[in-house]
Amino acid sequence: MPCCKTCTTALYITAPARCSPNGMKYLLPVRLLLLTSCLYRRLTSASTMAAMWPKVILFRDSITQYSFKDGGWGAVLADKLQRRCDVLNRGISGYNTKFGSIILPKIITKETASNVAMVTIFFGANDASLPEINPQQHVPVIKYKHYLQSMIDYLKAIEINEERIILIGPPPVDEKAWEVECIKKGSTLNRKLAVTGEYSKACCEVADTNNINCIDLWTSMQKVQNWSEFLADGLHLSKKGAAFLEETLTPIVLKKLEYVGLQFPYWADIDRDDPAKTIEAYNPYCPSQ
Repeated sequence: MPCCKTCTTALYITAPARCSPNGMKYLLPVRLLLLTSCLYRRLTSASTMAAMWPKVILFRDSITQYSFKDGGWGAVLADKLQRRCDVLNRGISGYNTKFGSIILPKIITKETASNVAMVTIFFGANDASLPEINPQQHVPVIKYKHYLQSMIDYLKAIEINEERIILIGPPPVDEKAWEVECIKKGSTLNRKLAVTGEYSKACCEVADTNNINCIDLWTSMQKVQNWSEFLADGLHLSKKGAAFLEETLTPIVLKKLEYVGLQFPYWADIDRDDPAKTIEAYNPYCPSQ
């Protein structure tokens, strides 16, 4: 029996490989590629486990780049996934979806995709910049949806399906606080709450179209009294805001990764007379076996 949903999906998709002998030469490479994601990890010995340690990739702009600061949402998520997955911060400050769609294939390649357990895509705050004030970062909402979709399509093309993707929409903007920051930099207010809300809605629409989990920060944060406390400067997350996001994101991630156990067996379960036997036989993707 398959050990997890990934195995089940792979075995189901590759069933047509049992066709006529003439078709085997064409279907076999496809079959092997689809099985790589989970079965290869099941069969890989502990001696090569370092290369296959599952990865959760946080992809976005500065709100993700700063997520590993003290109390940051990325740091807390990494702590909760310790010894199960490596959480990689791939936040690139200032980037929008247009720029992000170009660098995503450089961050996650076809060769490295097999051990990517989860990807978060968290764009919109820069795309929503007002075009008349900040044309460098602005992306029209229609194009924003297009670039989000292109990133999803790319991930699917390298066998990272919708179950392993989470979209996160932009948080609300505290215009009064952010205007102070803009003036400090010699600009006028370059983002507005209502405009950012349009991008949040668009993000959710793309997620719904693709049957992908989406976190709507713009809406959920504003349901809390004094929601401006979630923002450090009117745009970026404060510690309270980071905690809000982490508490929303972590249950989704843990549910999706419940098939991943601890990497390497618990110390008390190791046969002290023959530790290599226990370690080599251990399967972190079916830890009960």
